[in-house]
Amino acid sequence: MTVPVFVLAAIADNGVIGDDNRLIWQLSSDLKRFRQMTLGHPMLMGRKTFQSIGKPLPGRETVVLTRDPAFAVEGVHVAHTLDDALVQCRILAERMQASGIAVVGGAEIYAQMLPLADRLHLTEVHATPHGDAFFPDWDKKSFKVTSKEDFPSGPRDEYAYSFVDYQRLGI
Repeated sequence: MTVPVFVLAAIADNGVIGDDNRLIWQLSSDLKRFRQMTLGHPMLMGRKTFQSIGKPLPGRETVVLTRDPAFAVEGVHVAHTLDDALVQCRILAERMQASGIAVVGGAEIYAQMLPLADRLHLTEVHATPHGDAFFPDWDKKSFKVTSKEDFPSGPRDEYAYSFVDYQRLGI
């Protein structure tokens, strides 16, 4: 049985997803959505993304894809190839009885995983901040929007944003 893969990302209107290996906005609602959607799932991320988080997150299993042969962190699964990362994620998903594998960044991991993604759960941040990390171009014609919710900025959400979910066509 193939375990579905879903991409989870927050993307500014200009494609920016980060700057200097950090988030560049305060969106409490997006962090809550991230937590809700990743709890009980294996998460695939790159080393820089992991280092920006700083630790394994509770209630999830973390698989870090890195070229660094010396990278090792207690409580984190390490992979040095995409194939190995996917095998580890699938094993963890079965063990956890998870409904999918969460791909959570960064830009290089998104670029490698978008062709394999069954679903995308994007937070479209309605701002154009400076940044050095960008969400890769992706084939929007291969997906359909399954839901979209728009939200205004507020006391705990720095910018207006939209939660937009996509499903790959033919699934």
